[in-house]
Amino acid sequence: MPAPTSPARPALSLLDRTRTTAPPGGGEVDDAAAIRATVDRAVRAQALGLHRFWVAEHHAVPGVVGPAPAVLLAAVAASLEPSSALRIGSGGVMLPNHVPLVVAEQFAVLQALRPGRVDLGVGRSAGFTAPVREALRAPGSDAEEFTARLSDLLDLLHGRAPVTVRPRVPAPPVTVLATGAGLVTAAHLGLPVVVGGPVLDDPARLEQYRHRFVDRGHGGPRVTVLADVLVADDEAAARRELLPQAWSLAVSRTRGEFPPLPAPGDVDLSGLTARERRTVDAVLAQSVVGTEAEVRRRVGDLLGRLGAGELLVATTVHEQDLQAESDARLADALLG
Repeated sequence: MPAPTSPARPALSLLDRTRTTAPPGGGEVDDAAAIRATVDRAVRAQALGLHRFWVAEHHAVPGVVGPAPAVLLAAVAASLEPSSALRIGSGGVMLPNHVPLVVAEQFAVLQALRPGRVDLGVGRSAGFTAPVREALRAPGSDAEEFTARLSDLLDLLHGRAPVTVRPRVPAPPVTVLATGAGLVTAAHLGLPVVVGGPVLDDPARLEQYRHRFVDRGHGGPRVTVLADVLVADDEAAARRELLPQAWSLAVSRTRGEFPPLPAPGDVDLSGLTARERRTVDAVLAQSVVGTEAEVRRRVGDLLGRLGAGELLVATTVHEQDLQAESDARLADALLG
């Protein structure tokens, strides 16, 4: 089945992971400032006319301080104009860490605060390290267990469960943050997906998702692409600003923590292992960077190849002013 072509003007959204930053020259990292920066970025996203603003879930990770998506989204909702069209949501709530009833109740509250503007993105990752998983009492990230929990969650949200979720409000749309197994689950349950990483290089997986999709009243198969995207004066400048995020991701995969983002000039690649260096190179190679015109063309090519109608940008840079400038330039490039 051929993938549908993407629209000429794709929806543009942000995933903010609430990253901490390392002060230049050392000093104490301010976790609370990262929380406030996420809320401030949501307000800017509203002004830029973006489609969605999503937040992530990470527990006890030094460089990422967004452990409670529902709480953070309540703060975001309170910061927005009542008439704002910006959707808010989770990218995502990790179901192994939660009882489905509690997730349903939390997002029902959010839906009451922002009627018709709340999204519930879910994933199946457990805690980042063994001590975190133990502290969460998480059963693990088994695909069958995830499917069962997601099915229970959908029943609760849509009034098919033995108990009634309060407040009684229309169910927020549910989206699956999907890899291989997640795509199968999403197709079976008739849910849209967010895909990134290796899936972006394997369109056949999305063809299988569409082929296996079962319409259960949540709409047809829909794909959102998650990617690192940065607009700058040229490609070299964009890659320089993305280097701290790539370095942090490489370190996280081998050492079990996301370090706070250093300034680009403070990134020390000489201390990386060969594996970590390959990860840095791979992250930068898969990123969509360049001038407004270059990014517009590359995003169009990416979404068209995957048949996706929405871009969810996950980029975080060290400087808040530069982050705001980059978001604005990206909005101008894709929405202007």
